[in-house]
Amino acid sequence: MPRFLRYPLQVAVYAGIALLIGYFAAAPDYVHFPPDRAQIKLTVVHGAQRREACHQRSAAELDQLAPNMRKKIDCPRERLPLWLEVMLDDRILYRASLPPTGLSKDGPSRAYQRFMVEPGRYRLRLNLRDSARTEGYDYQLDKDIELKPQQSLAIDFRADIGGFILM
Repeated sequence: MPRFLRYPLQVAVYAGIALLIGYFAAAPDYVHFPPDRAQIKLTVVHGAQRREACHQRSAAELDQLAPNMRKKIDCPRERLPLWLEVMLDDRILYRASLPPTGLSKDGPSRAYQRFMVEPGRYRLRLNLRDSARTEGYDYQLDKDIELKPQQSLAIDFRADIGGFILM
């Protein structure tokens, strides 16, 4: 290629790349959140109760163990799954059994869900079970809410402060 063409072609290529970057920076329009909808975000990170209760080892049990393994209390690590239910009016938005995380199934159960809904007034019901009971729930929230267009309602769960939090 002749030397006198090299610089004008280089400028043309750089200008084309700059125009392409400029176009994609300004267009096409991306709508992250439709203007006529509202959003509910659910976040749960919680460890349920242990699958088996801790028990005190007897002297005979301790004698059968190696000296470095002789702990008086034996606590199995595995946790129960969480049962979680989210209802808007009488419609179920989310219902799941969330297994514990971790190799030994001893970590917290996790959920992150987003729901797009029409703006308006609703009856929100949140139910969570983290124990071995077979019926009913350990934590409940039943509340009237009003969602405006483009509003984002965040739902978090913190057992140490009483359960569900709406933000």
